[in-house]
This record gives sequence, structure tokens and C-alpha cells, in this order.
Amino acid sequence: MKQKVVERFLKYVSFDTTSNSQCENCPSSEGQRVLAKYIVEELKTMGVDDVSLDENSYIMATLKGNTDGVDTIGFISHLDTIEDVSGKDIKPRIIENYDGKDIVLNEALNVITYVKDSPELAEFKGDDLIVTDGTTLLGSDDKAGIAEIVTAIEYLINHPEIKHGDIKIGFTPDEEIGRGADLFDVEKFGAKYAYTLDGGIVGELECENFNAANATITIHGRNVHPGSAKNKMVNAIHIAAEISEMFPADERPETTEGYEGFWHLNSIGGNVENVSMAYIIRDHCREKFENRKSIMIENIEKINKKYDNRVELDLKDSYYNMKEKIEPVMFIVDIAKEAMEELGIKPRLVPVRGGTDGARLSFNGLPCPNIFTGGLNFHGKNECIPVSSMEKATKLIVRIAEKYAERV
Repeated sequence: MKQKVVERFLKYVSFDTTSNSQCENCPSSEGQRVLAKYIVEELKTMGVDDVSLDENSYIMATLKGNTDGVDTIGFISHLDTIEDVSGKDIKPRIIENYDGKDIVLNEALNVITYVKDSPELAEFKGDDLIVTDGTTLLGSDDKAGIAEIVTAIEYLINHPEIKHGDIKIGFTPDEEIGRGADLFDVEKFGAKYAYTLDGGIVGELECENFNAANATITIHGRNVHPGSAKNKMVNAIHIAAEISEMFPADERPETTEGYEGFWHLNSIGGNVENVSMAYIIRDHCREKFENRKSIMIENIEKINKKYDNRVELDLKDSYYNMKEKIEPVMFIVDIAKEAMEELGIKPRLVPVRGGTDGARLSFNGLPCPNIFTGGLNFHGKNECIPVSSMEKATKLIVRIAEKYAERV
């Protein structure tokens, strides 16, 4: 199992599947389509049933159950990697028997993973780590999840003595740009409950996430020659700075953790004449989330009163906390938790400080908590994954499937 999941993962990361937020197509990059076709052929060769790949590169498949009366469950991961860090020409290497010290990824570029910045690495001293060469991300978010699901399915096929019901497999495009659930056909998928494998360190189990909104603020200034600007120029850049200062400095991503929400100025661009600001708003508590949006609206109203309606606000909700959809069926979280404990994995129930495909799928009628892949330092050149964590995630999938059969 360990060798298989590692081999698959190393193969999958050789595909460049960087998503592209500027592209309206689905998938947003050709590499996702190429990887999807590869996985489909792999699943067919393994003997998985009902393997389908639609025009948008959503993969769905079924491992038929060998026990009657078992709830149909699903496991879901995504094909793409983030666009902020290169996912092209990934050159992973395996550090055997990690010594617990700082890791020099690329001496020439001075790319080093410092233990002081990644204290969780101490847990994996003596383990084998898969790391980058310091020029790209690794892609464990979420190709590790795909490798773990496919390997678990293969294991179940090769061990028919393990009782399980129908298991659905789903791989989605463009999760990293917020579109993974857009065209996911819950009815076609056919699962009653599902789990995304899109979490981090071993043991993570998540059934609540941020409520999320995106805001675009457009500021229209007035530019005149600086030499004759008095009482005439309206500098959109200065207005943008004033807007930024209206939100508390201690309620930003870099100053919050756990259940603490924030306003985040994600990007800004422009000149004296025009400035565009992109904000994201996040909070686990729905009431606080709505209050954060109200504060933003009130702040823009104040600015418009001061600057004669020169500011436009486009505020839209993105997704909501899956907790309200998971709570009525909390036993699906308990099953995952118990399965971890039975495998000697310490569960880490943590709130997702972000979103997953599962959050939106939960609101679309498919309750879908999130479990770990084992990856660390996602979305950067210091990304790595312990081999033992991948093996544990694979075993967890098998054990969850088995536990549903034991409920019959």
C-alpha cells in the first residue's frame, strides 16, 4: 500500500494542473484535462465500474459493494493546484529517515524549510518525507488525496474479504479558484454521504469552515496636473488607503487564528484616476459574518458621503459554513473519528480556515466533511508530505468504508 500510494503521487505531480482564474473555461487549464484522462484509464484498468469523464473534466466512478443495505458513501479530491506558485516541472525528492533538522531544498536559491517555521515537522523525525526542489510547489494539495483514494479503492478490489457498500469516487477541476463544486452533479454522483480528502497534517478532521464573501471596491478619482491640483484632484490611491485603515489591523489573516474571522485586502491596483481593491471576508459564525459584511457596506457609505459617491462596492457571498448541514448527521464525523482512533491516529478536529468543495456540496445535499491528506506547508515551495501520513490516509479510507458496512 505504501509503495503504491507513493508511486501514484509521484506520477500525478508530473502533470502540470495549475488552475487559471482568468480563464472562464472548465477546466481552466489543459493539464487538468490531461491528468483526468490518465486517471480515468487507470480506474478502468483496475476494474472500477461506471467510470465517467464529462466535458468539464469531472471524474465519477463506482466501486460496487459486496454487502447489501450499506449507505453509499463517496470520497472526493481535486485535480488542480494553485496558480500563485508554479506547479510546472515539479521535481520531488524523497528524504529518507528525516533527521528533524532544517531542510535545504535548493542551496543555489537559498530555499530552506526551517523547523522554527514548521514546528510540526518534529512529529515526523525518522519518517520519509517527499519534498520539492525549491522551485515549485509539490502538489500534495490535492494530488495526495487523489493518490490515496485510488490506492484505497485498488486495495479494496484486491481484498474482497473486506466488507463494504457502494463507494463513489469523485475528482473535480478548479477547486483552488473556487469553482470545484460549480458543475458537480450530486444526483449523478449518487452518494448519501461523502468525504473530501483535502486536509493537511495527519489526523485532521474538519466539519466546519468559514462563511465566505468576496468584495470588489472600485474607486473613481479625478486626476489633474499636480501643479494645479489644489481643491481639484481626488486621488483614488489615498481613498483606497483610507478605506484600508477603516478595518481593524488585528482582524486580518496574519493576526487571527482558530475561529477568529477577518477582512483581507487580497489585491489592489490602479492610479490616481482609478483604483480597484479586492477583499475577502471570512468568519465561522454566521452572525459575525453578516456583521462583517454590514460593516464593509457602512464604511463604503461613509466614504461615499465624504467623497461625493466616488466608490462602488460589489459584494457577493461565496460559500457558507458546512457545520449547519453536517450537524444533523454528525455520526458521519464520528465514524471518521472512530476509524482514526482504531488505526492509532490521533484525531485533530479543527475548523477549516478556508473552504472545501465539501462545504458547497453539503449545501447542495451531500453532507461532506473533510479529512487529512497528510500534506504540510500547502501552497508554497516548502510544501512536503510524510510518506507515513499518505499510508495512514489510505488506510483510513478503507476503514471508513468498512465501518459503514459494520453498521448494517
